[in-house]
Amino acid sequence: MQYNFSNFKTELKKVGEFLGKEYSQLNIGRASPMVLDGVSVETYGSRVPLKNVANISIEDPKTLRVAPWDKSQIKDIEKAINISNLGLSVATDDLGIRVIFPQLTTETRQNLVKVLREKLEEQRITVRRERERIWEDVQAKEKEGKLTEDEKFRAKEELQKIIDEANKNLEASFEKKQKEVMG
Repeated sequence: MQYNFSNFKTELKKVGEFLGKEYSQLNIGRASPMVLDGVSVETYGSRVPLKNVANISIEDPKTLRVAPWDKSQIKDIEKAINISNLGLSVATDDLGIRVIFPQLTTETRQNLVKVLREKLEEQRITVRRERERIWEDVQAKEKEGKLTEDEKFRAKEELQKIIDEANKNLEASFEKKQKEVMG
């Protein structure tokens, strides 16, 4: 019997997707509606994602336009964006809200790269935890007699190949985003 790594591969794919989502929400000096994905607005007695109460579009490379469906919510949306601590400027006009992305300084870019690196490391830790969980499962199956010793070592080699590939993909994602940030 050979060890089945399909669930493990699915978990690792989710880790990579999560890192990509985390990176997409960072302000890198260019207008991107995804930066506002984490913003929730207090409206009608509950907190809802900004995208559920307004249309978000790119006005120009440094500006987003947030057009609420209910104009009475402009102040609440403005407050939500300001307290989200994204480092964005907000200007209100008769059409809604303009969200302005500031020009990044060298220091800001370096700090962003540190944040990128921290997020990468968090996901590497997740990968290591998954690897440990799978390795323990492989060893348990060998003790139960479901795997031979040779199969256990083949599984270990396959596990390492999968881990190396996952780490390579995470690193590639980091390097791509780092190039974007550093311009």
